[in-house]
Amino acid sequence: MKYDQARWTDDDDERYEPLLSEKANREVAVEDSPLPDDLTRDSLELPDPAEPELARHYTRLSQMNYGVESGPFPLGSCTMKYNPSFTEDISRRADAAVHPDRPDSTVQGTLALCHRLQDYLGRIGGMDAVTLQPPAGAAGEFTGIQIAKAYHQHNDDERSEVVIPDSAHGTNFATAAMAGYDVVELPSGEDGRVDIEALEAAVGEETAALMLTNPNTLGLFERDIEAIADVVHDAGGLLYYDGANLNALLGRARPGDMGFDVMHYNVHKTFATPHGGGGPGAGPVGVTEDLAGFLPDPHVRSKDGGFEYYTPDHSVGKVHGYYGNWPVLLKTFAYVTRLGDAGLIDASAKAVLNANYLAEQIPYEVPFGPFHHEFVASASPQDAADAAKRMLDHGVHPPTTKWPEIVDEALMTEPTEGESKRSLDQLAAAFEAVHGEDDETLASAPERTAAGRIDQVGAARNPRLSWQALDSET
Repeated sequence: MKYDQARWTDDDDERYEPLLSEKANREVAVEDSPLPDDLTRDSLELPDPAEPELARHYTRLSQMNYGVESGPFPLGSCTMKYNPSFTEDISRRADAAVHPDRPDSTVQGTLALCHRLQDYLGRIGGMDAVTLQPPAGAAGEFTGIQIAKAYHQHNDDERSEVVIPDSAHGTNFATAAMAGYDVVELPSGEDGRVDIEALEAAVGEETAALMLTNPNTLGLFERDIEAIADVVHDAGGLLYYDGANLNALLGRARPGDMGFDVMHYNVHKTFATPHGGGGPGAGPVGVTEDLAGFLPDPHVRSKDGGFEYYTPDHSVGKVHGYYGNWPVLLKTFAYVTRLGDAGLIDASAKAVLNANYLAEQIPYEVPFGPFHHEFVASASPQDAADAAKRMLDHGVHPPTTKWPEIVDEALMTEPTEGESKRSLDQLAAAFEAVHGEDDETLASAPERTAAGRIDQVGAARNPRLSWQALDSET
C-alpha cells in the first residue's frame, strides 16, 4: 500500500485518518455504573498527547488544508472570495447578540439596521422592496419563485412552466421543479447568450417566469436583455434574476433597470460573507412594487419614527425562523457600508479586470467573449479534471471543471476582485505548466498533496463515513 500523510498509520489496519500515528492514547478503566451491562464497557481509550504534540499536530493539519488564506480560489460561478475579518469582529460583538423573541420596541437598533440593509440592497439591485429572510442563495431562489407563483395565483393566472437557459446554475432547475413547475430548457445561441428566436418559441401562456443570470455563466452580458424582458412580459411571465454574478455589475448596472421583476442576492458572492458550505448563509430577495405584497413574513418597515415587523398583505409566509440569519446580514451590512458607493464600483471594476488579465496570461483557449468577472477556457484535448488535479501540485487551487457543457473540457475561472497581480501571475504560471504536460503525468496527479487522487465514483456510490474500518456485520 502507498502511504501518504492522509493515510499514514503505524500498522496495516487500513485506517485513513490524517497523522493518526501522532495521536497518543491511554486506556482508562471504567468504574462500576448503574447502567445495564450491555450499555457499559470495562475500559475506554482516550487521547493523551502532550501539549506540544497537540499544538504541532493541529498546525500540521491546518497546513495540509488549502483555504482562501492560503491563496486564490478561482472557482468559476462559485465566487470564493476572501471574507474580511472586520465583519467577523462586528458580528460577534456582545451587543449584536439579540434574542429574536424580544419585543420590537426593545430592538429598534436591530430593526433600523435591517431596514437600512433592505434599502441598500434595493438600490443596488434596482428593486422596490427586499426581504432578508431566506437563509441561503438557493433558499432565496425558491422564495423568489414562490413569490412569482403567488403573484400569478393572486391574479387568477395559473401557469405551469419556467423557462431556464441550458447554461444556468443547477439550482435554477431544481428550484423551478420544487415549486411545482415544468422546466423548459432554453438552448444558447452560437454566441453563448440567449437566442431571442428560441426564447420566443419557448414562452407562451403557460410561462410563469424566465430565470436568467446576467452576466451569464460564461461571463457574457446579455446584450439583448431589454428585448428578452419584453418577450417574457408580453407573454405574461415574470423575469427572474439569479444574483450569482451581480459582483460584475455593482454600481454600473441594475437588474431592475433591465426589466427584472424579482431577484435574489448571493451575499457570499457579492458582499464577501462566508460561503456557508451548507451552514448559515443569507439570500435576500428583491422585488418590484407589484410583487412587494407577496414578500415573506415578517418584513421590516418604518412607522411613527421607529421600526416594526409586519406581515405583507399577500405574504407567502415564513421561509426561515424569525428574520433570517442575523449575523450574516450584519456582515453584509458592514461590508456594504465600509465600501460605500465608490468601493462597490471599484470592486466590480477589479473583478472584471482580474478575470480579463488572467485570461490573457494563460495558454488555454477562451472561446466566448468579451466576458466580465469570469471566463470559461477549454482544456481540450486534455481532460479538464486531470488538468485541475495537476494544478494542485503547483500549489494553487484549480478552477471549476466540466461546466458549463457548452465549452468542451471547461475550465471555469473566476479570480475575484480581491486578488493581486502577483497572485494572478502565480495562477497563470500553474496554467502554463499544466498546459505543457503529457496525459500520463496528468492522470497520475496530484502527487505533492497531503492526499492522493481519490476514487470519486467509488466514494459517491459507497461512502465511508467513519475513520475506522467497519465490521461487515455492523
